Amino acid sequence: MEVPKQRRAHIVLVHGACHGAWCWYKLKPLLEAAGHHVTSLDLSASGIHPRSLNDVRTLADYTAPLFEVMDSIPRNEKVVLVGHSLGGLNLAVAMDKYPEKIGVAVFLAAFMPDAKHSPSYVLDMYCERTPAEEWLDTELLPIGTPEDPLTSLLFGPKFVSSKLYQLCSPQVLFFCGPGRMLANALLRPSSLFREDLWKKSPFSKEGFGSVKRIYVVCSQDKAIPKNFQLWQIENFGVDEVKEIENADHMAMLSTPQELCQYLVEITKKYA
Repeated sequence: MEVPKQRRAHIVLVHGACHGAWCWYKLKPLLEAAGHHVTSLDLSASGIHPRSLNDVRTLADYTAPLFEVMDSIPRNEKVVLVGHSLGGLNLAVAMDKYPEKIGVAVFLAAFMPDAKHSPSYVLDMYCERTPAEEWLDTELLPIGTPEDPLTSLLFGPKFVSSKLYQLCSPQVLFFCGPGRMLANALLRPSSLFREDLWKKSPFSKEGFGSVKRIYVVCSQDKAIPKNFQLWQIENFGVDEVKEIENADHMAMLSTPQELCQYLVEITKKYA
């Protein structure tokens, strides 16, 4: 489907924890085939980004590659930001910093903060509602110091297959060959950066709160369950809610066609 030139948009895809730009490999060409310019980036210490998590102490450090993209956007242009999972926090930081450069922010099964509480609030609520056994073989390890604490996060194979990718096709799951799951081969340690976010003031209404927000609910998500996604929407509100009934947490891999259709519709309406 070719999009008329005047409706073409610049869509920036922001991955979630432990992932990288690689996770958009099915969606990116679909959006490009629809006529849009698409940027998928590796956040700090993610994908093939050269930094180590040991050198990334704050959410701002982690978000630096997105800041670089936003700095490159001319003042008279606006982008469509799409954040998946933890990437919703990266969107929030960018929305606060560059509200005039963002036409719409799309939260895809993502953590979506508000402008009332600490930036860590939705993560705190999620952790409070998620029993330890639900993390399965995920590794949560302290890597900071008592003066500068940080907890690393790395999803384990059981968590990946049963909570993240459970509806993805075998061709996606075993992209790297028989017995080697795509995610298990490419995941890198990340962090929720709660220790940093506990210290921060709420995101501003004038910046973060001024950007139009869309939430895409993934109904079969077992990592950030649908009821928690809906709670976040009730907590802060959005301009529109869309839902993919048969999507697991990794909608860009399990239902790329449906997600692409929604993003094209959102872009046409808001960008």
